[in-house]
Amino acid sequence: MQDSQIHFEWPVTVYYEDTDAGGVVYHSNYLKYFERARTELLRSVGVSQHTLLEQNIGFVVRHMDIDFLQGARLDDHLTVKTEIAETKKASLTFCQEIVNPGGKTLCKAMVKVACIDNEKMRPIAIPQSIVMELTHSDR
Repeated sequence: MQDSQIHFEWPVTVYYEDTDAGGVVYHSNYLKYFERARTELLRSVGVSQHTLLEQNIGFVVRHMDIDFLQGARLDDHLTVKTEIAETKKASLTFCQEIVNPGGKTLCKAMVKVACIDNEKMRPIAIPQSIVMELTHSDR
């Protein structure tokens, strides 16, 4: 399948609840920031998670490579940059990074997400309507 040219950015503010005792973002919260950005990317091209759930379709993380480069701190205003690196029949691979206002990358990840039948918990083909939105979007 053709890969997308979508370049999506989502703002994140670091709240107290995101940090450890030292005021630095706790490592698992970067995963949440990445997840939210992927969800918002899909929403931006008209793909509703609620509608997918009604159709017993889900996207689940299959594999992730993550590199923590520098910690973010309380009250930092960050941007999660997301691109679709690869589109296959039943999976999407996202290239994501979290950057500070100066453009410095704090954390980056490659995330492979599989499309599944939520009842059977088995891989299924990504619906063609979603593939079309992701590969023919003007974003």
